[in-house]
Amino acid sequence: MKKALLVADEDLALEIAMMAGCGLRNGEARAVNVNNVVARDVYRVREQIHSNTLKPAKLKHRKVGEFREVPLPRSVRETIERYEAKLGTTNDGYLLRGPGGYFTEGMERRRVKRFFANLPAEEGVGMYGFRHHFASNALGHGIPITDVAEWMGHKSIEETYRTYRHLMPGSIAKAARILDAGLWEAD
Repeated sequence: MKKALLVADEDLALEIAMMAGCGLRNGEARAVNVNNVVARDVYRVREQIHSNTLKPAKLKHRKVGEFREVPLPRSVRETIERYEAKLGTTNDGYLLRGPGGYFTEGMERRRVKRFFANLPAEEGVGMYGFRHHFASNALGHGIPITDVAEWMGHKSIEETYRTYRHLMPGSIAKAARILDAGLWEAD
């Protein structure tokens, strides 16, 4: 991820930060909006930039008006603040915008191809790999899979479990140690 951020332009770096730091989908990251920072450590995901219409649209697996709240790491919040200070926002608070208003999926692919061309080939290179980085980071640091599933906007925890179970290989052994210790504690 660090190598990608070093070669990315400001727009792509912001999108990467939203995906890797908050677990957003591509379209959700393209809809980054300063008005969605609802606390120093909370970002409210309200919409995505739809890949066909190129306009703000409801979230996947949500009804119009529904949202989800995700952790907002300090470094991601500071990235948002730096971007806003340098490049400003639209009247309605959006940060990323292209010639037609919002950045498109095609624009993203061209930027990724151009900026990542000189990086070594790695598994998961591509924008969606940054979302996987979020899940790996969270689960690898002991954050419950139920929380990760909610933050990522998965329709069900089964989706999260099927995709990321391999990132929790020590969970059974850890549970056995914790449960064993609890069996012999004084009542």
